Amino acid sequence: MQIVNMHEAKTHLSRLVDAAVDGESITIAKAGKPLVRLVRIEAEDVSPRLGFLRGQGQVPSDFDSMGDEEIANLFEGTR
Repeated sequence: MQIVNMHEAKTHLSRLVDAAVDGESITIAKAGKPLVRLVRIEAEDVSPRLGFLRGQGQVPSDFDSMGDEEIANLFEGTR
């Protein structure tokens, strides 16, 4: 584990991030007091969500014509 002060961390941030990605743990200190640790984030397993509601809903057979009358009334200004 490497300990660097705040000024060095600001100056060499890119190098420190590369070291963290390679698995090294870096502690950043201010006035000699450790404040934070820079470590690599492990990738989360994100599974595809396509089809997760399959079979839980139904589409009415008149879906394409639902609300035609109301929509026509809105455009024509009649009720």
